[in-house]
Amino acid sequence: MLHVGIIGAGFMGRTHGDAYKKLADVRLAGIASRGQEKARQFAEDYQCPNYSQPEELIAHPEIDIIDICLPTHLHEQYVVLAAAHGKHVLCEKPFSLTLEAADRMIEATRKAGIKFMIAQVLRFWPEYMKIKELCDQGAPGKINMIYANRLAQFPNWGDWFQDVEKSGGALFDLHLHDIDYLRYLLGPVRSVYAVGKQDANGAWNHVVSILNFANGARAVAEGSNQMAAGYPFTMSLRAVGEQGTIDFSFKAGFNLEERASAANAVVLYREGQSPEVLDVVQKDGYLHEIEYFMNCVKNDIQPAVVTPEESREVLQLVLALKESLESGQVVQIA
Repeated sequence: MLHVGIIGAGFMGRTHGDAYKKLADVRLAGIASRGQEKARQFAEDYQCPNYSQPEELIAHPEIDIIDICLPTHLHEQYVVLAAAHGKHVLCEKPFSLTLEAADRMIEATRKAGIKFMIAQVLRFWPEYMKIKELCDQGAPGKINMIYANRLAQFPNWGDWFQDVEKSGGALFDLHLHDIDYLRYLLGPVRSVYAVGKQDANGAWNHVVSILNFANGARAVAEGSNQMAAGYPFTMSLRAVGEQGTIDFSFKAGFNLEERASAANAVVLYREGQSPEVLDVVQKDGYLHEIEYFMNCVKNDIQPAVVTPEESREVLQLVLALKESLESGQVVQIA
């Protein structure tokens, strides 16, 4: 039986809590949050102990895994502390806001010999997994161009998100999803360019990016949390290959609460054939992601679907996009 402690009792902490309730041989053994009202309600809802301080939860000898669902600027503090106590760590994206912080986390977790993964959920999302499978099998032929988007209303997670020094804005928190997936799908990136809208607090909350890949493919990705009230959370991807086109679209409720009943489909179009609506085995991406990490811990293997080094590379790409947004120039990736 694995014993998990979650730090952070907000929307994502509860999303992870829902997943742990569905897993055998895993027990949610504690919650810690600086917001004690949320923590008390979480402890009641999920029937687990409430720890007044994250440090107390991390130090508890019963805990095997720490799941960090905190604002981005707090990731490093608690990843490093958990590693020092020999706990395996699952940490929500984005990795961090700087490469220096990411490097310190990688070093601390490597030195501790623990399992460490950044929760890049698109790599575990059924439709995105199907697209990766199709591309790896060559169904659309060589990919020449991809368009992806992720559009949402401004999140209501708390005041911290409006502070660009704590969240990084939509560029880091939302757009990063598609940058991660595109890198996963197409390989190394050669250069990036971006345009966008910066808010009064300095956050890039609506961004359109162009990525040029080493294999010759190109991608355009749009990310925004500036949609008007009532606009459904929307994500889509269109991959155009030499022998076919893959099209995916998804519309859910505000902030993904209604993802189980969302309208979505993956369609493969090929020359001389009728469009094929693909059968995608439905499984909640967050549940799949967490189950994967639990299995890595149980089987004593390092996570391979998402490695810390890959998450660092994706952070490097996002920082390059930020440089392009600020300079108006194409940025080469070293």
